[in-house]
Amino acid sequence: MLKSYLGPFILTFFFALFVLLMQFLWKYIDDLVGKGLEWYVVAQLLFYTSASLVPLALPLAILLSSIMTMGNLAEQYELASLKASGISLQRVMRPLIIASICIAGSAFFFSNYLLPKANLKALSLLYDVRQQKPTLDIKEGIFYNGIDGYTIRVGKKDKDGVGLRNIMIYDHTSRLGNDKVITAKTGTMTISPNKRYLTIDLQNGYTYEEKLNAPTNSKSHPLQRSIFENLMIRFDLSEFKMNRTNEDLFKDNHQMLNVIQLVDQMDTLRNEFEKRKETYSAEMRRTFAANNTEQIRARAKIVPTDVWKMKPDFLENFPVEEKGIILKRAQELARSGQMYINNITQEFEFRNTSIARYEIEWHRKFTLSIACIVLFFVGAPLGAIIKKGGLGLPLVVSVGFFILFHVLSITGEKLAKEGAWPAWKGMWMAPTLILPLGIFLTIMATTDSPLFDRDAYVKFFRKLFKRKHASASGL
Repeated sequence: MLKSYLGPFILTFFFALFVLLMQFLWKYIDDLVGKGLEWYVVAQLLFYTSASLVPLALPLAILLSSIMTMGNLAEQYELASLKASGISLQRVMRPLIIASICIAGSAFFFSNYLLPKANLKALSLLYDVRQQKPTLDIKEGIFYNGIDGYTIRVGKKDKDGVGLRNIMIYDHTSRLGNDKVITAKTGTMTISPNKRYLTIDLQNGYTYEEKLNAPTNSKSHPLQRSIFENLMIRFDLSEFKMNRTNEDLFKDNHQMLNVIQLVDQMDTLRNEFEKRKETYSAEMRRTFAANNTEQIRARAKIVPTDVWKMKPDFLENFPVEEKGIILKRAQELARSGQMYINNITQEFEFRNTSIARYEIEWHRKFTLSIACIVLFFVGAPLGAIIKKGGLGLPLVVSVGFFILFHVLSITGEKLAKEGAWPAWKGMWMAPTLILPLGIFLTIMATTDSPLFDRDAYVKFFRKLFKRKHASASGL
């Protein structure tokens, strides 16, 4: 049983991983192509990304391999022979159950210890790749502004890629606009061996430079024109080299932490949130609560012992010339209070969302392992019922169930991120809803129920129609 199970499991796992990796490449193809990345950089990115895609590929592999294994046994009548020998379906599935539990335990270990490191490597490297500028590519008749401070146009390039004709260079290094233009009839373009500098050697050209340092009230704008036979310009290409960002900048992200670190981070965020609430409450009481009795008494000329003499209408306690000032001040306080409350509301929502992300990631460490077990109890009995092996019908059925599981997972996660549901409810929604299906299929497979037998449904409907016809004839 283990030999028949582990082979399809390894095959389907790497197949699912390959499909997900191709989807990743398709998504970020625009960020990878045309940047002159070294092959080992791309290899590292694919390796770390493959590790981060394991939580998606592993449940699908268990579901598909369990359907294939039990389907092959049922299709070749080996399962029927085992049952005829007095061996129950639960006993047949016992080695596979133990193997699935071991895989689920390994999945938790991977998710808790290896996946955070893989996410850190993958996301930091992907960030650097996306920030990398495209490689130097100066085309004929097109303005190229990839080099900071310059815009270059080449009318014609020789076949060797070195000779240039009809060259125009806009120099913006002064940050004052198009104050300097260089033109030349011919030139050559070379790159240093270490690819650090680009050198353009121009022949027979002109330099036009507008002098913008004249007084502001001057009516003249001098323009300087220079003629040269040979002019060499060197461009620094260090910005085209990929610079690695310090990984410590990403290490506090929720995807880079294990279970213990997530708990510590959640406690820190909750404590900061509570302190912020207390600070906000104190500020609101101090600013907007009706506790300015000393100022009221001073303006109304009421001594502290005569507070009971204040009129019910608050404004009537002040002179007429001060009522307008008081009303204007009240409006300003109301507007500023409304803006302050809106800002605080957005801040609280952001803090709740941040805490929810860490809670979601904490639950994800466990739901991955539980998903492996739940999908096994869906796939194994399902394979025994449909009695088909190989990659035909089992692949279609497993993909359908996995899509259902994945849709439920991302729906629950989205509801948790938005704050509509608590994190535990959103992350455990998919396993909780799929588990009864697994129990139902296991019961159907144990009792040899013809759940997917077409002939059984045909016989049922024929009997149903005969009963209706007989009752109609009797009437």
